[in-house]
Amino acid sequence: MKKLLAVGTILLAISTASAQGGRGAPPDPRNRGGGNCAANAYNCIDAPNPIATPNTVWMEEMTWMDVRDALKAGKTTAIIATGGMEPNGPWLATGKHNYVLTANCDAIARKLGNALCAPLVKFVPEGDWDPPTSHMMSPGTISMRENTFRAILTDIAASLHKHGFKQIFLIGDSGGNQAGQRDVADSLNKAWGGETLVAHIQEYYTYSVVAEYMTKNGIVDSCRESMHDDPIITLNMYAADPKSVRYAERVKAGMASIQGVSIADAKKNAELAKKIVDFRAGYTIDAMNKAIANKGTLPAPQRGGGRAGAPAGGAAAPAQAPPQSPVCSYTKLP
Repeated sequence: MKKLLAVGTILLAISTASAQGGRGAPPDPRNRGGGNCAANAYNCIDAPNPIATPNTVWMEEMTWMDVRDALKAGKTTAIIATGGMEPNGPWLATGKHNYVLTANCDAIARKLGNALCAPLVKFVPEGDWDPPTSHMMSPGTISMRENTFRAILTDIAASLHKHGFKQIFLIGDSGGNQAGQRDVADSLNKAWGGETLVAHIQEYYTYSVVAEYMTKNGIVDSCRESMHDDPIITLNMYAADPKSVRYAERVKAGMASIQGVSIADAKKNAELAKKIVDFRAGYTIDAMNKAIANKGTLPAPQRGGGRAGAPAGGAAAPAQAPPQSPVCSYTKLP
């Protein structure tokens, strides 16, 4: 039995070495796809894609061949989007920012035409653990240490750089994400010397501009609820998944409104949500083009350029509700 096992081990080693080009030989430079080119033609660098490419801009939904072919076709821009897991009142799912980015990164990449979205970075700095601070006071929050967050961004960007992406943009949907993104983008942009442009797009987070635009489209708060929620963010989430804002449950309970703005009409919601997503995509792309012209991240804006009232930890007060607005009567518990 021992002799048989020994012979089997030797044969396996010979087979493996043969597939790799011989005992002691370096790996075949044509190997791709997670296997050896010599063992299967689909593992070769230039193997044709055997099936149609899906209609998606998300790398995680693509095969390695899909990404390879997209790069060859000129889709050499990558977007790294960072969200978060945090409390947002009684209606919105803790993955608020991730739902928003699901809609927005998709729209930005498709509008650009030459871009792909990296998988969302769903965990970001949200406060300290012990003792808990900021959003870590609420169950469901998941927080990253700042150095962990920056290391993750660095590793993702380095991977994309190695595979041939020529422009990498970082967008963040929460206030606490911005400083880390800027630092990583500036550091890598300098280190790579223009070989790959890396830029933090701070304008993506300018919610006050979105609120001003949507005021002209009928979204005007009549009162304030003082929750981590507002009509803009609710409708942006709605674009990705109505379940994320508990739409059906709120309609059934007669609570389908936020700060005096009704979200009971599904057709109207879809129209307003599309306007929000389209506006944010266009506004972000304009900023991306400016960053390209600047050959890197634009200078930091003056304080208050994001969402009004947003503290350093990433929490944000509604941008469009004036301080003097009355408290919504229906916010009182029964």
